[in-house]
Amino acid sequence: MGKMQMTEERRKQQNKIKRVGVIGGGQLAWMMADAAKKLGVDLIIQTSHKDDPAVSIAKDIVLAEIDDYQATTKLANSCNVITFENEFINIDELSFLAEKDVIFRPSLSVLKPLLDKYEQLCYLQDLGLPVPNFWEWGKEIEPLSFPLVLKARRHGYDGQGTFIVKDIESLQSQGNSEFFIQEFVPFDREVAVIAARGVAGEVKIYPVVETQQQNQVCRRVFVPDENWELGEKIEAIAHSLLNSLEVVGVLGIEMFITQDKKVLINEIAPRTHNSGHYTLDACQTSQFEQHLRAVCGLPLGSTALKARGAVMVNLLGYEFGKKNYLTKQQQLASIPNASIWWYGKTESRPGRKLGHVTVLLDQENSETMGREAKAIADQIENIWHS
Repeated sequence: MGKMQMTEERRKQQNKIKRVGVIGGGQLAWMMADAAKKLGVDLIIQTSHKDDPAVSIAKDIVLAEIDDYQATTKLANSCNVITFENEFINIDELSFLAEKDVIFRPSLSVLKPLLDKYEQLCYLQDLGLPVPNFWEWGKEIEPLSFPLVLKARRHGYDGQGTFIVKDIESLQSQGNSEFFIQEFVPFDREVAVIAARGVAGEVKIYPVVETQQQNQVCRRVFVPDENWELGEKIEAIAHSLLNSLEVVGVLGIEMFITQDKKVLINEIAPRTHNSGHYTLDACQTSQFEQHLRAVCGLPLGSTALKARGAVMVNLLGYEFGKKNYLTKQQQLASIPNASIWWYGKTESRPGRKLGHVTVLLDQENSETMGREAKAIADQIENIWHS
């Protein structure tokens, strides 16, 4: 029996995934570094720029555009499995690799209904999940009521490709078939949740968080969301989505909470997500480790908080230029219980995410903790914008 157990153990070790290919070299791939080291995994990065953040932590680099099929073929030959840092891919061409037994996690069948944001909402609607009203470009809208939201179907991120239009002239001048129209939701709050599913169907869901946006870019994240009574409903939505898609990996799910306490899904990101960066410091298992665990076929980790709460503030660029903002980083680091994550990007521009700050909170009273979180967020932003 001992020999049989040893043989089985060796077989498992031989089959263990050791090299993970990542399509995309931005900060999301860069933040996988600590988790990869902990799990004994090498990251092979496909990215188009040699100064992208993840280049510094990669075991190897495939320097090419994200949607370069030949480059991804090279990537596949140097790793055991391929995952994604962004959605700027050509799924039709990647399908040829999948037919040759290249393993993608999440699979291309998971990504297919999610990459086009109009098709994503159609998919969610077909599942019976709650979404805002939306219309394909060119379809008649009755009644036509402004404001409306104009969204790019593909390649929109960090507020790019999303416009709030207030009249028919703006709608006609800005829109075309590459966009779709969504109703403007006068929400009470925006929330988000990170959810993960493993190879065997194991599901782990992180705390629901409140997010605050600036020009459609995430500005602040408060952990956990104070509105507890909607937590079960949001978790049920996450479970339904993960299991319907049969996801392997992490999803970021952004939602609106309306003034009458309805939950509407705004967008799904089939990858690690900015709203989950707090997990690096505040959770037993970060979203990045969780994603790699799922991708590598390992058991998922605990999503429990290390403290009673946390606040995360994105350091958004406010000027064009090349600076490391070292003095401001040092000032931010002096805040008690603060962790500074600086992405090492060489250029700043307005709205670009240059880093983030997470501060752990340990107030027992939720109202007191909420006030403290907002005060700390204000303090971080005052330092950053001074």
